[in-house]
Amino acid sequence: MNKILTSKSRTFFVYCFSFLLGVFLFSIFDWRFSFLFIVVCLVVLFSFVIIFWHNILLRFVFFCLLFFVFGSLRYLVTVPINNNKNLVSFFGETEVVEGFVSSEPDIRLDGVRYIVSAQFLSEEKTKQKRITIKGNFYFKSGLYPRYKYGDKLRITCLLQKPEPVEDFRYDKYLARYGVFVDCIPSQIDKIGENGGSFFLKQIFALKIIIAGKINTLWHEPYASFMAGLLYGYRGGLGTLNDLFSRTGVTHIVAISGYNITIVSTILIAFCTRFYIPRKKAFWLIVFGIFVFVIFAGASASVVRAGIMGVLVLLTKQIGRKANVANVMVLTVTLMTLQNPYILVWDVGFQLSFISTLGLIYIVPIIEKYFAKMPEIFGVKESLVTTLGAIVATLPLILYQFNRLSIVSPIVNILILWILPWIMFSGFLVVVLSFVFLPLAQVLSWLAFVMMKYIVVVVTFFANLSFAVIDLKFSLWTMFFSYFLIIFWVYKNIKKKKI
Repeated sequence: MNKILTSKSRTFFVYCFSFLLGVFLFSIFDWRFSFLFIVVCLVVLFSFVIIFWHNILLRFVFFCLLFFVFGSLRYLVTVPINNNKNLVSFFGETEVVEGFVSSEPDIRLDGVRYIVSAQFLSEEKTKQKRITIKGNFYFKSGLYPRYKYGDKLRITCLLQKPEPVEDFRYDKYLARYGVFVDCIPSQIDKIGENGGSFFLKQIFALKIIIAGKINTLWHEPYASFMAGLLYGYRGGLGTLNDLFSRTGVTHIVAISGYNITIVSTILIAFCTRFYIPRKKAFWLIVFGIFVFVIFAGASASVVRAGIMGVLVLLTKQIGRKANVANVMVLTVTLMTLQNPYILVWDVGFQLSFISTLGLIYIVPIIEKYFAKMPEIFGVKESLVTTLGAIVATLPLILYQFNRLSIVSPIVNILILWILPWIMFSGFLVVVLSFVFLPLAQVLSWLAFVMMKYIVVVVTFFANLSFAVIDLKFSLWTMFFSYFLIIFWVYKNIKKKKI
C-alpha cells in the first residue's frame, strides 16, 4: 500500500481503475439509482476528501470511491429511462420518423442494417400537446433500394425496445452505437441527401469508388476479401466467413487493434532493414496508421483499433512498461468516458485491448524462446506476435464464443506473414488502376495468388473434423485464466529486473 500511496504513477493507475470498475459493475448488474442520490454521494465523498486531506490513506480511499461514483454516473446518464423518458413511452407504437443515415450502412448478404439519427412529432397523451422526440433508430432493410450515409429518410415504423435474444444481449449491442430504439419499417421514402458530416461523406464516397475498382480487379469472394483487408468490409464473403470463423482468423478481414498492431510491427522491422532509425520509423508508421484510419471510415471501432496500434508502437518507443501501463489505462478510461458501453458489451474493443496488452507484455517473454530462429520475410516477427496475441485473447474468445479452434495457432502462423504483402500489393494495384487499368489488371494476379494461398490453407484446416470443439467457458474460469496469465507475466518481469 505504501508503494501505491507514495507513487503518483500508481495512484493515477488506481484512480482510473476505480472509474472503470464503476462503469463495469453498473454495466454488468444494470443498477439504477436516481441522479439526486448520486449527486449526494459525490458531495459527501468530496467533503470527506477535503476533511481528511492531510491523512494520506483516507484521502486516497475517498478519491477511489469518488472516481468509482463518477464511473457509475457516466454509465447512468446514457440509459434512456434516465435521460429520455418521452422516447421510452412510445415503444410499441407506429410513428413517422424523419432523419438521416448517421453511420456507414452495414451491408450483409441478407440485407442492410442502418442507423438513422432522427426525430418525430407526436401528441403526448397526458398533456395533449405536440412534442419532438429525438434519438438514434436502428432498422433493417433489403439490399435494394440501398441508402448511403447522409441520405435523408422518412420512415413509417413500429418503435420497439431492443430486448436480449437468448444469450445475445441485442439491447447492449445496439447501445454501443447510442441506439436504444429498434425500428420495424413498413414504408421508407428518401427525401434528401444533405445530412451528416461533409468530411465523412467524402470518405464514404471515396470508398464506394475504390470498391468499384476492387470489383473490377478481382472476382468474388476475392474482391470482398481484399476490401476486408484494406478497409474492413465484411459483406460478400459468403462461405469464407464460416471458414475464417472455424480456423480463428476472422480478425484478418476486420479492422482491429490485433490487425493493425501486427502489420505496424512488421513494418517497423521492414524500416529497420532499410536502415530507417526507429524514432523516424515510429512517426512514419503513426502517420500511416492515421491515413489508414481515415481511409477505413474513421468509425469508432476503427479509431480505437488505430489507437491500440499506436500504443504498441509507443511501447517500443519509450520502452518502460510502467509508463505504458498508465498510457493504456488512461486510453481505456477516455474511451469509456466517451462510450461506457464498450467496456463490457463491445467484444471487438475487448479483443483489441487485450491483444494489445499481449503484444506489449507477452511478446517480449515469448521472443526469448525464438532467439535463435532466423528472420525470413518477417515470419519470425509474425510468429511471435501471433502467439502473444493468441495467449492474451484465448480466455476471452472461449468465454464469448464457447468454442475452441484447435487449428487456429497453426493457421495464423501459416497465413499472417503474407498479409502485409497482400495489403501492400493490393493497395498499389488499386492506386495503379486509377492511372492505367490494363497494367493493374495484370499485376492484380499477384495479390490473387497470395489470397488464393490463404483460402486454400483456411479451407483445408476448416474441413478437418477436429478443427473446432464446443467448450463451455464460464466468466469465473475466464477470470482465473487471466489471473494465471498475469501471474506468469509478473514473474517474468520480476525475474528480468533481478
